[in-house]
Amino acid sequence: MTRWISVCSVDDIPALGSRRVARAHGLDVAVFKAADQRLFALLDRCPHKGGPLSQGIVFGHSVACPLHNWNIALDSGQACAPDQGQTPRFALKVEHGLVFLDAHELDTLATEATRPLAGPARRVCPGPASAACQAQALSAD
Repeated sequence: MTRWISVCSVDDIPALGSRRVARAHGLDVAVFKAADQRLFALLDRCPHKGGPLSQGIVFGHSVACPLHNWNIALDSGQACAPDQGQTPRFALKVEHGLVFLDAHELDTLATEATRPLAGPARRVCPGPASAACQAQALSAD
């Protein structure tokens, strides 16, 4: 039997906006509210470069990632063509004005997902590095 956890009130989520739900392990879950008041829950990570979908623009039943404007379907987490990829979707229900998420999914779904690290990449010279490799790595910094 599914155990549901209350995460917020429906009124806590702005129309055409979102609310983040922190988890014990893994990235946050974003709960979105469309213009028609329907609610959706996705992992707060774009499948493209890991952007925070909760900071994107909600339109229709999609959200535009704030990093590169990928459109993600709120009902499935699927990137809209021509883009490809999918972010995990979480089961959600509403009762008496409260939003509930599946406790098992919160504990187990996509807990290994991480955000990419920002900033310049640093080249690593494995093993006994040659002088040319070290010089190239230093000049890139």
